[in-house]
Amino acid sequence: MRPVVEAATLLGSGKVQELKELGEATQADVLIVDHDLTPTQQRNLESATGLKVIDRTQLILDIFARRARTSEGRLQVELAQLKYLLPRLSGQGVSLSRLGGGIGTRGPGETKLETDRRRIATRIRKLEGDLERVRSGRALHREKREAVPVPTVSLAGYTNAGKSTLFNRLTAAGVLADARMFATLDPTVRSITLPSRRRILLSDTVGFVRNLPTTLIEAFRATLEEVADAALILHIVDVSSEQAGAHVAEVYRVLGEIGAASTPQILVLNKCDRLAHSEQDPQVLGTRLLAQARQSSGASAETATPAVLVSGLTGEGLAKLFDLIDQVLPFDIVETVRFRIPLRDGAAIALLHEYGKVRAQGYDGNLCEIEVEAPESLRRRLKRYLVRNSTAAVENSVYK
Repeated sequence: MRPVVEAATLLGSGKVQELKELGEATQADVLIVDHDLTPTQQRNLESATGLKVIDRTQLILDIFARRARTSEGRLQVELAQLKYLLPRLSGQGVSLSRLGGGIGTRGPGETKLETDRRRIATRIRKLEGDLERVRSGRALHREKREAVPVPTVSLAGYTNAGKSTLFNRLTAAGVLADARMFATLDPTVRSITLPSRRRILLSDTVGFVRNLPTTLIEAFRATLEEVADAALILHIVDVSSEQAGAHVAEVYRVLGEIGAASTPQILVLNKCDRLAHSEQDPQVLGTRLLAQARQSSGASAETATPAVLVSGLTGEGLAKLFDLIDQVLPFDIVETVRFRIPLRDGAAIALLHEYGKVRAQGYDGNLCEIEVEAPESLRRRLKRYLVRNSTAAVENSVYK
């Protein structure tokens, strides 16, 4: 292994020549590099090998583009693709030739380059505006859901861990379940009833992957917020995979990036039908996977995370999963808290009077200060105005 990455081509000259000969021998058309390439490296590799070169990010973007079905998914993928393409326009070589022109003038190719850049920048701004409206709409739907004490449980996990199959088994939703990577891009929410007769909303989301491009994390922000705002995360793991520990570590990393690291989790060890009968203790398997995750990432992972073995294909272990959700998922506990709300936000003040028990109310300039016994769902909804929790708490939730 080379101690230093080759700046011009990423790989050494010997390896580049080897790839060129291999491409000629196999009559290959495309060279896929499992690494992010700079525009210069991509252009130099294409010139040296005579092949079309695709790096890791472009491959993932192409897969996402094929999987996107809804208008929101297509907007998200297109935005990520354009942000990836923009710095690479100057590397298009012959198609954007800079021939012609003199001092103080531009050649026809450079004019084409600048025109393309302006067009892409304009399209990016439009897509960002469209997605911001999508995000606002999704936030509005979440606020409406949070107005009543119905907690949301999100399925999260590495791609191809069996999330959609398990989601269909739990909800009979009929969403696409495919062994291909990133088969699910758009979140689906369904209501289910737990053994305690509590109703919850279950959300299926996009799968994570190692070194997920930052452009995709930004583009899919509205989708990932469904995970970040969940009351409980079902961390789905393909327990039969040899890379399960590394996959757990990667999911923990992405959850940390989107602000969901502290959300309660259940480690759902899926595809247990593929395990040998000697490996059937879920807590032992879960502890081992978390230890592998710590070793893989160098970060700490919560060893007390409860685990359960299930099979989305056969339905094995689902009763235990439901019981565990009932145990871990908190009730909509009522606590006495204080809010400072601008008078212009009369809707927020009305919500506290409608869904909480107001104990005291006063005014400070343009602010309304309210002390109220409020359920957790309402506190989450108005957390931007929350001052602090008081020492008093209502032990018995009115929703029990």
